[in-house]
Amino acid sequence: MQNQSVAVVTGANRGLGFETSRQLAQLGRQVILTARDEAEGLAAAEQLRQEGLNVEFFPLDVSNSGSIAALASYLSEKFKDIDVLVNNAGIFPDPPPSDDRSSILNADPDSVRQGFMINTLAPLQLCQALVPLMHGEGRIVNVSSGMGQLSDMNGCCPAYRLSKTALNAVTRILADELKPTRIKINSVCPGWVRTRMGGDEATLSVEDGVKGIVWAATLSDDGPSGGFFRHGEEIPW
Repeated sequence: MQNQSVAVVTGANRGLGFETSRQLAQLGRQVILTARDEAEGLAAAEQLRQEGLNVEFFPLDVSNSGSIAALASYLSEKFKDIDVLVNNAGIFPDPPPSDDRSSILNADPDSVRQGFMINTLAPLQLCQALVPLMHGEGRIVNVSSGMGQLSDMNGCCPAYRLSKTALNAVTRILADELKPTRIKINSVCPGWVRTRMGGDEATLSVEDGVKGIVWAATLSDDGPSGGFFRHGEEIPW
């Protein structure tokens, strides 16, 4: 059983998850890069190893409870502790805002369910599975979005908005229940980032978008827990 600082990143074969894996590994973490697509995940991990980084791939379908259990079993057998969990895997199940179907009045219930499954329930299940492996000390980052802010809520994209608002509630509930431990959990909005989801017109590079995620994943012992942050600055719920 290995004794080293271990970070688990979901949805890490590209975009924010891939760059988060890179930056955490550059800080000396052993990174477990997870993704549903095994070929893409293996290629991503190999690319980072070619950069001299300590990264390995483990297949994970966050919508599958058995897959989450398999990850937890693997981690418990190989490592003494898990130090970081970055719940990055997510989807945008709504039509484009310009589409009439993006109105909440026309929302497809199946899309809403899918949003909750991937963006809310999967992070919750991962916390349930991996918090015991942190043994009372670690950092959890739930990658959220400003589109889930109740303080700035407006129309369109209900499946995504509702799932991210609910994810923020998961953060708050867990932060309260984890107060007796030294585990810190926060929601992070990376901003509008040029990823497959964010699009080419987004204002931030992936490298810049990830900085707030890495900041929350590497908080000192006197850092915050139960907050919502963008670029390391607290934002309203």
